[in-house]
Amino acid sequence: MTARAPLPYDFMPPVPSFTLDSTDVAEGQQMSDAQVFDGFGMTGQNISPQLSWRGFPAATKSFAVTCFDPDAPTGSGFWHLVLLDVPASVTELATGAVSGDLPGLPAERLHAVVVAHAERPGGAAPPAGETHRYVFAVHALDVDSLASQGVDSDVSPAVAGFNLRFHTIARATLIPTYGH
Repeated sequence: MTARAPLPYDFMPPVPSFTLDSTDVAEGQQMSDAQVFDGFGMTGQNISPQLSWRGFPAATKSFAVTCFDPDAPTGSGFWHLVLLDVPASVTELATGAVSGDLPGLPAERLHAVVVAHAERPGGAAPPAGETHRYVFAVHALDVDSLASQGVDSDVSPAVAGFNLRFHTIARATLIPTYGH
């Protein structure tokens, strides 16, 4: 693939940024096999990376955490993770928090998880010979829960993203890569 797809927030209204860090993945760097999907011919560990964030607006009422591959050969990218209604008091997801049966989600998580790969979060799985970008984003929201907007665990990532567009007051991104 020679031309790169736009990043998912390139055409959204601009919002302030804050800091998103990880002990497992780094901006512009190749992810390890820990973050690679175990399926589709891949033999990774399918472990979600640690993410922590700070410097978001005081008016933040909740967060959404997403991971999107704009380079997936689908015509519309590929959502690996959409985690909604994360309380404003939660500022970190530990390594593996959104892996497998989701053992590490905060107890106070309010609502919906929309995930890829057969109803479970999915790690990187680009076609052989391609390097893809994985846009991890934390969205600071102006609502406690998107459920009041009709967003629950049954919505598509597109519907979740539509609602995030209207409720995001700040956004932090971290974009590692993976190719094989």
